[in-house]
Amino acid sequence: MKVSQRTVRLELTEPLRISRSTMAARDAVWLAIEHHGLRGYGEAVTSTYYGLDAARLGRLLNEAARELARCATPESALDALRAGELPAPGTPPAVTAAVESALLDLVGKRAGLPVHRLLGTPEPPRAATARTIGITSCRAAAEEAGRLTRRGFSVLKIKAGAPDPEDDLDRVLAVRNAAPHARLLLDPNGAWSPVLADALLPRYAGLGVEAVEQPLAPGDPEALAALAERSPLPVIADEDAVGFEDARRLAGRVHGINVKLAKCGGVTAALRIADLLAGSGTELMLGCLTASTLGLAPAVHLADRARWTDLDGHLLLAHDPWTGIGGTDGTVRTGREPGLGVRPVRGTAGQETPEPVRDREAAQ
Repeated sequence: MKVSQRTVRLELTEPLRISRSTMAARDAVWLAIEHHGLRGYGEAVTSTYYGLDAARLGRLLNEAARELARCATPESALDALRAGELPAPGTPPAVTAAVESALLDLVGKRAGLPVHRLLGTPEPPRAATARTIGITSCRAAAEEAGRLTRRGFSVLKIKAGAPDPEDDLDRVLAVRNAAPHARLLLDPNGAWSPVLADALLPRYAGLGVEAVEQPLAPGDPEALAALAERSPLPVIADEDAVGFEDARRLAGRVHGINVKLAKCGGVTAALRIADLLAGSGTELMLGCLTASTLGLAPAVHLADRARWTDLDGHLLLAHDPWTGIGGTDGTVRTGREPGLGVRPVRGTAGQETPEPVRDREAAQ
C-alpha cells in the first residue's frame, strides 16, 4: 500500500462566531491510501479546541501510514483498525477517523460497494441536516433563516452564549418569526452556568426550541446529567461526551449525545456508541466539525441511525473541493457508488484537486 497526504486551506463563506471563538478558515489534511491502482481518501481538520494543528496532524498521519506496513491488504488493515490494533495507542481520534475513512473508501471501491453497504445498511441513507446560524445580529439571523428554509432546510441550529443572554433570546425569537415551521436546536457551546441554564431553558422552551446542546461548561458531566433531569428541554451532550467511556457514563442520563467521528475516533467508534445508546433513553446525534464533503461523507453513511443530524460543515465553506453528499437543499444523502461516493471538484477556485496526492509520501 502507498500512503500520501496533502494539506489544504478551507475558507468559510463568512466567519462563524460561537461562544468561545470566531473561525474564518481551517486547514484540512487529506490522506490517500493506494493499492493496486485504486485510492481511498480520508480527511482530518485542524482544531484549536482539541490541540491539533496541520503540522501535528501531518506527523501523526505519517506515523499511522508506517503502521499500515504491517498489513498486506486494505481489508486486513481495516480489520486491524476495527480490532484496536492500529493506529498506535494514544493516537488522536481525528487521525484514527481519517485513516478509517480512507480504508473504508478503498475497501468499498475494491468490493464495488458503497460504505453504507459495508456497514450493513442496504439503502443509501438520507437525512435532514441542521444548518448552523452563528452568533450574529437578529436581523442577519432572521434573513439567513428565511433564506435557508426557502432552500429546503427544516432544521436550524442557533449558536448561543453571547455576553448578554437576552441577545441570544432575541436572536432565537427573530429566527422563530422568520422560520415559524422550522425545528430549532440551540448550542451555547458550554457557555452557561447551571443557574443561568435553569433561568433560560424554560424561556427557550416557550420559543419552541426542540433541544439544547452542551449548555454547561464541559468537565462536569454529573452537572450536565443533573440539568437534563430537571430541564424542560432535551439536553444533548457534546464536549462532555468525547468517546465511548464518556457516552457510557451519560447513557440514560441525558437526552442525546452528539457523536462526531473526529471526536470519537471514526465510524467503528461511532457504531459502538450507537449500540451502547440503543434502548437507554439517550438518542444519537451525528455532528461534525467544519470540513469538506470528504470529511463529512463517512458520517453521512451512518445518518439512518441518528435522531438528530447536524452534518453541515461542508455547507459553511466558500469553496468545497469535494462533492457527493448533497446538503444544499437541506438533505444530506449518499449514493450507490462504491466507497464513500465522493469525488474532487475540478477547477474549484483557490483549491488544488487532490489527485495525485504526493506531497508527503511513504511507500509500503
